[in-house]
Amino acid sequence: MAKGLFDVECPCCQTVLKVDPETRAVISHKTPEKPPPIEDLAAAVAKLKGEAGRREEVFRKQFEAEKSRGQVLNTKFDELLRQAKENPDVTPPKRDIDLD
Repeated sequence: MAKGLFDVECPCCQTVLKVDPETRAVISHKTPEKPPPIEDLAAAVAKLKGEAGRREEVFRKQFEAEKSRGQVLNTKFDELLRQAKENPDVTPPKRDIDLD
């Protein structure tokens, strides 16, 4: 390394810049090698096929949950209504907006 030059590493791309402090100019830069995005094409295709099955499973579970959602909400409402009828003297808590 030449005298007076210092290295600065870019935080987003990890490129190393050699900067001259006197001229405030970038003298050289070195970009790190990036690995190829897909190393094994067959493995990537197998992974994509597996993801389709996982997506279908998640969709099926959510669909079943949505079908029973109305029943769950009705059950919760009935339970809260029953509790309200059993204790009619219990008033709801005051909200901040009610105090004005």
